[in-house]
Amino acid sequence: MKKYEIMYIVNASLDEAASQKVMDSLHKIITDHEGTIDNVDDWGVKEFAYEIKHMNKGHYVVINVTANNEGIHEFERLARINPNVVRYMVVKTEAEK
Repeated sequence: MKKYEIMYIVNASLDEAASQKVMDSLHKIITDHEGTIDNVDDWGVKEFAYEIKHMNKGHYVVINVTANNEGIHEFERLARINPNVVRYMVVKTEAEK
Protein backbone atom coordinates (compact mmCIF):
# COMPACT_ATOMS: atom_id res chain seq x y z
CA MET A 1 0.00 0.00 0.00
CA LYS A 2 1.28 3.43 -0.93
CA LYS A 3 0.23 6.93 0.03
CA TYR A 4 -1.24 9.24 -2.62
CA GLU A 5 -2.68 12.71 -2.84
CA ILE A 6 -5.59 12.98 -5.25
CA MET A 7 -7.03 16.30 -6.41
CA TYR A 8 -10.20 16.30 -8.44
CA ILE A 9 -12.65 18.92 -9.67
CA VAL A 10 -16.39 18.25 -9.71
CA ASN A 11 -18.76 20.17 -11.97
CA ALA A 12 -19.84 23.28 -10.01
CA SER A 13 -23.28 23.39 -11.63
CA LEU A 14 -24.38 20.32 -9.64
CA ASP A 15 -26.45 20.90 -6.53
CA GLU A 16 -25.06 20.02 -3.09
CA ALA A 17 -26.59 16.52 -2.94
CA ALA A 18 -25.45 15.52 -6.44
CA SER A 19 -21.96 16.88 -5.81
CA GLN A 20 -21.72 14.91 -2.54
CA LYS A 21 -22.92 11.78 -4.33
CA VAL A 22 -20.12 12.11 -6.92
CA MET A 23 -17.53 12.63 -4.16
CA ASP A 24 -18.81 9.63 -2.17
CA SER A 25 -18.72 7.40 -5.24
CA LEU A 26 -15.10 8.42 -5.96
CA HIS A 27 -14.07 7.79 -2.35
CA LYS A 28 -15.87 4.42 -2.39
CA ILE A 29 -13.66 3.27 -5.27
CA ILE A 30 -10.59 3.54 -3.03
CA THR A 31 -12.21 1.87 -0.02
CA ASP A 32 -13.65 -0.96 -2.15
CA HIS A 33 -10.10 -1.85 -3.21
CA GLU A 34 -8.87 -2.20 0.41
CA GLY A 35 -7.58 1.39 0.58
CA THR A 36 -8.26 4.07 3.16
CA ILE A 37 -9.19 7.74 2.92
CA ASP A 38 -6.79 9.43 5.35
CA ASN A 39 -7.85 13.06 4.89
CA VAL A 40 -10.46 15.00 2.88
CA ASP A 41 -9.84 18.68 2.19
CA ASP A 42 -12.88 20.27 0.51
CA TRP A 43 -11.79 23.56 -1.05
CA GLY A 44 -15.26 24.42 -2.31
CA VAL A 45 -16.13 26.17 -5.56
CA LYS A 46 -13.26 28.10 -7.17
CA GLU A 47 -13.01 29.98 -10.43
CA PHE A 48 -10.79 28.49 -13.15
CA ALA A 49 -7.88 30.43 -14.61
CA TYR A 50 -9.26 29.54 -18.05
CA GLU A 51 -12.39 27.90 -19.41
CA ILE A 52 -12.52 24.10 -19.24
CA LYS A 53 -15.28 22.24 -21.12
CA HIS A 54 -17.31 25.48 -21.34
CA MET A 55 -17.17 25.94 -17.55
CA ASN A 56 -15.64 28.76 -15.53
CA LYS A 57 -15.93 27.25 -12.02
CA GLY A 58 -15.40 23.91 -10.33
CA HIS A 59 -15.70 22.29 -6.91
CA TYR A 60 -12.17 21.36 -5.79
CA VAL A 61 -11.49 18.41 -3.47
CA VAL A 62 -8.11 17.11 -2.28
CA ILE A 63 -7.90 13.71 -0.58
CA ASN A 64 -4.97 11.84 0.94
CA VAL A 65 -5.31 8.09 0.56
CA THR A 66 -3.48 4.87 1.26
CA ALA A 67 -4.17 2.54 -1.63
CA ASN A 68 -2.87 -0.26 -3.81
CA ASN A 69 -2.26 -0.04 -7.55
CA GLU A 70 -5.60 -1.62 -8.48
CA GLY A 71 -7.52 0.98 -6.47
CA ILE A 72 -5.64 3.89 -8.05
CA HIS A 73 -6.05 2.52 -11.57
CA GLU A 74 -9.77 1.96 -11.04
CA PHE A 75 -10.14 5.49 -9.59
CA GLU A 76 -8.42 6.97 -12.65
CA ARG A 77 -10.51 4.87 -15.05
CA LEU A 78 -13.83 5.83 -13.47
CA ALA A 79 -12.88 9.49 -12.97
CA ARG A 80 -11.92 9.71 -16.65
CA ILE A 81 -15.34 8.49 -17.83
CA ASN A 82 -17.47 10.30 -15.22
CA PRO A 83 -19.03 13.36 -16.93
CA ASN A 84 -19.23 15.23 -13.59
CA VAL A 85 -15.48 15.05 -12.95
CA VAL A 86 -13.87 17.95 -14.80
CA ARG A 87 -10.23 17.12 -13.99
CA TYR A 88 -8.29 14.87 -11.63
CA MET A 89 -4.66 14.35 -10.67
CA VAL A 90 -3.07 11.54 -8.66
CA VAL A 91 0.35 12.14 -7.08
CA LYS A 92 2.39 9.74 -4.98
CA THR A 93 3.37 11.56 -1.78
CA GLU A 94 6.98 12.59 -1.27
CA ALA A 95 7.67 10.11 1.52
CA GLU A 96 6.82 7.21 -0.78
CA LYS A 97 8.97 8.15 -3.79
